[in-house]
Amino acid sequence: MARPRLIATGHPTERLVGQAPTIVALRAHIRQLVTFDTLDNPVVPTMLLQGETGTGKGLVAQVIHESGPRAAGPFVEVNCAAIPESLLEAELFGFEPGAFTDAKRAKPGLWEAASGGILFLDEIDALPLTLQSKLLTVIEAKRVRRLGAVAEHPTDVKLIAATQTDLRARVAAGQFRADLYHRLAVVLLEVPPLRERGEDVVLLARDYLQRTAEAYRLRPKRLEPQAEVWLQRYTWPGNVRELGHLMERVTLLHPDPLIGPATLEQLRVPLAQSSAPASARPPEAHPEASVFCRVPG
Repeated sequence: MARPRLIATGHPTERLVGQAPTIVALRAHIRQLVTFDTLDNPVVPTMLLQGETGTGKGLVAQVIHESGPRAAGPFVEVNCAAIPESLLEAELFGFEPGAFTDAKRAKPGLWEAASGGILFLDEIDALPLTLQSKLLTVIEAKRVRRLGAVAEHPTDVKLIAATQTDLRARVAAGQFRADLYHRLAVVLLEVPPLRERGEDVVLLARDYLQRTAEAYRLRPKRLEPQAEVWLQRYTWPGNVRELGHLMERVTLLHPDPLIGPATLEQLRVPLAQSSAPASARPPEAHPEASVFCRVPG
């Protein structure tokens, strides 16, 4: 699926399409925050991205990487929920020969692989409690010890974590370490849901239609005015990801050059009943987002 873009060749933050106040503020915050990140500096601010599924937290992390002095270094993305718990420690921190049965030779972990760049830990809430303590130690010491090793390796890694859950609630429930939460949330960026971004949904839809048409070598389709009204009324439980998939589906399956609201309604894929309501709502009901970026005291 093509990622949204702006028709511009300027700062990497322009990849974050939209004119909603929260998105404008996000671009400004990123430009400011990357000035405090320097290579080989023991003080590297960690960041926590918080937002619903599909809001684009991974794209925000990539934009942060491209905007700062670590752009020439690696960007290593890890989905903590996608790696079995039994393998996660070895994947993150590496191992030495003999550390376990199948450890025939030394292997650096993803933390070391990200040295000089950024390690993006998505779904950080899935990290087991047993590993949360070690992660906190590595963040504080800027050194990592592989499984089965005696010596530690110095690293220069900027950590960005992301979650779609309320980590404070998990802390209160004893499922996430409070000290790790506060260490991760030195800077907390909230990525807003699409339903709170007003007319941005139309800008994004047009961009997805253009990008998808280019990818499939087709002529881009256009939205009728009533289709744009539909886009702003729909609640988007899957957020930007759902919008991108819908625009790709429309490009491939709708034979006409103009897209009407009936086509959008027909081709959308409803989520499970337990998800946010997928029905349309009045276009004027666009709640303003709360503070988008905060630095906890």
